[in-house]
Amino acid sequence: MIYFDNSATTAVHPAVLDTYVKTSQRILGNPSSLHRLGNQASRLLNESRKQIAEMLAVDPSEIFFTSGGTEGNNWIIKGTALAKADFGKHIIISAVEHSAVSAAALQLTDLGFEVSVAPVDERGQVRVDKVKELLRPDTILVSVMAVNNEVGAVQPIREIGDLLKEHPTTHFHVDAVQGLGKIPTSRFLTKRVDFVTFSAHKFHGPKGTGFIYWKKGRRIEPLLNGGGQESQQRSGTENVPGIVAMARAVRLHLTDQELKNKREQNIKDYLIDSLKKYPKVTLFSEANEDYAPHIVCFGLKDIKGEVLVHAFETKDIIISTTSACSSKSKVSGSTLSAMAVPEAKAITAVRLSINADTTMVEAEQFMVAFNQLQEKFSKINN
Repeated sequence: MIYFDNSATTAVHPAVLDTYVKTSQRILGNPSSLHRLGNQASRLLNESRKQIAEMLAVDPSEIFFTSGGTEGNNWIIKGTALAKADFGKHIIISAVEHSAVSAAALQLTDLGFEVSVAPVDERGQVRVDKVKELLRPDTILVSVMAVNNEVGAVQPIREIGDLLKEHPTTHFHVDAVQGLGKIPTSRFLTKRVDFVTFSAHKFHGPKGTGFIYWKKGRRIEPLLNGGGQESQQRSGTENVPGIVAMARAVRLHLTDQELKNKREQNIKDYLIDSLKKYPKVTLFSEANEDYAPHIVCFGLKDIKGEVLVHAFETKDIIISTTSACSSKSKVSGSTLSAMAVPEAKAITAVRLSINADTTMVEAEQFMVAFNQLQEKFSKINN
């Protein structure tokens, strides 16, 4: 099998799985317990927090563990609303956010909050000038993803952060679920960014684990109340094996990042150059630094994306429509709609997402299969 759906989820790294299994077998205690087994588990949690913080060059007190990207995004958005409602009820999100951000923000409109949506250009990148127009004295939160999950567009986080220097009390949240290890951390964890969301299963860690970066001095309200874990901010017994394994996944993922990205970019360049040779192909991703190196989104004229996905599956090649979380809703990608791609083209879109272990041979096999399938569909349509 050739797996090209790493933006949906990645395979757990063998070393990470080994850490998870050994920690599960050896660490019995609840980190909140006072006895030595509890202390042992608590020390492991603290060590994991410290390791992740070191890799991101932040303070360990700024790392909070979650169950993944959806929880992290919901916590920051709703937690900001709860903490800052007395100061304002205006929130800005981009038009291409994952539903874990957009749905969470839109739910707040039932409670009297107002959500403005910043548009993107035809390349899928947020219009900074429009964000500037939308900012108001009562804006409490701006939320923009680091890397778009459908076409791979890298968003102008630093430029938006520059705008927010004139709005020092407005929280700036970045969903970096697709960004960690794909672009330099400095492109989304800037000085003006207050909160960043991460999810372990996107970087070869265990599903059901994640973390957020939370800048010192910022305040949000907890969504989970109970035993007061995570400095009274996120109650619930910690997933110690998952967190320890995630810390190892972060370290492995960010080691030799530049070399891995270069390898991914070479494969992406090959795929894009190859697909360009077919006149019926429309490319929605580009091969330059405005796009992450691991995502190629394209469509084959008159062939629905889901049809192409299943056709490749018969050849044991796994690709996806534009987003795993919306693929079963049978609607065209929200990012492509925001990019003003006509519906007839948007419904053809499929996404290839590679990882550092993807080989050029696999990419070449993909193109052989693609050539066969496009010939088959051409004959059927003619």
